[in-house]
Amino acid sequence: MKITRIETIPVNVPISAERAIRGGRGGHTESPFLLVRIHTDEGIEGLGEVSCTPIWSGEDQVTAAHFIDHIVAPLLTGQDPTQIERLMAAVNVAVANNPFTKAGIEMALWDILGKVAGLPLYRLLGGPVRDRVKTKFSVSGQAPQQAAAIAAWAVDQGFDTMKVKVGLDPVQDVARVAAVREAIGPDVRLGVDANGGWSVRTAVQTIPQLYPYEIYFVEQPTPDQDVSWLADVRRRTHLPVMADEIVYSPQDAMAVARAQAADVLSLYVGKGGITPARQVAAVAQAAGLVCTVGSNLELGIGNAAMIHLAMATPAIDAETFPCDILSPFFYDTDLLQDPLPIRAGEARPPTAPGLGIKLDEDQVAFYRTDKT
Repeated sequence: MKITRIETIPVNVPISAERAIRGGRGGHTESPFLLVRIHTDEGIEGLGEVSCTPIWSGEDQVTAAHFIDHIVAPLLTGQDPTQIERLMAAVNVAVANNPFTKAGIEMALWDILGKVAGLPLYRLLGGPVRDRVKTKFSVSGQAPQQAAAIAAWAVDQGFDTMKVKVGLDPVQDVARVAAVREAIGPDVRLGVDANGGWSVRTAVQTIPQLYPYEIYFVEQPTPDQDVSWLADVRRRTHLPVMADEIVYSPQDAMAVARAQAADVLSLYVGKGGITPARQVAAVAQAAGLVCTVGSNLELGIGNAAMIHLAMATPAIDAETFPCDILSPFFYDTDLLQDPLPIRAGEARPPTAPGLGIKLDEDQVAFYRTDKT
């Protein structure tokens, strides 16, 4: 089997105006993605997805398409797509950084390998370590009463765990958390996510003010430039700390572990792909840490990859720290023919080979941004 061409498709999908995420790194009401389709000479195709929101990924549709069309595609055309490790090593040499772009390619290669093997991806990765993936909801950093209304809606949908975006203004952050806790009652587990929006000083002054609201974790309280800042917050406060934006690679995970900067690592399939995420998980497991799965509000392709990763990775403690596989609650479409088995509070894997998904070509055409 040989790769014959790599197709890139830019799409923009609107986010629900009522629930659009606003956090410590800003927010947006429309999500740009680059869909990737790898074609082979045996008719098997692989699907991938690149998250292209610059304030989150640092990459966009133009950069991702340029690297894929002009560097990656010429490099991989004619190669065996099932040799994922070898091909991604070549891509890493040819293109520095740009992990989200690389993730789109790697997802598509795994999709092909699963189809060739006749196995859903989570079985190809070693088999299930759980029968479902526990998930949580993410409450936007809106004004307190708006955030409370969103949280109450999420409880009505069936979520029993959620996090609130903070890191915008300390006074409003505390008021927002207080309003959400009042709206959801005492039995719903609640964390906070600053997206790196607090300084160390602000974090250590603000986090203790959240203790009365029974917060059970704080995610990325400080910016991602220095792991010692995260370690300082963890040492001076009394909540489990989750590292997110500061972890892209196994080396980042090692630095966090050595600095004793976090209790939990948030994995992203978008940060390089499935293999790099599992490498980070292996480092975490060796260091006695646990993981969860974070989100850039992926579409259907990315969500499928996240579910397969969480199903087969022991270091992901989805029961204690549920995963952010929640996009169907923010979009009207995931661009798939058949919706993924995602419900409030849980996600289950597709059972067809590979990622187990097919694109809805009419929806793709509708949201495509380069129509001619």
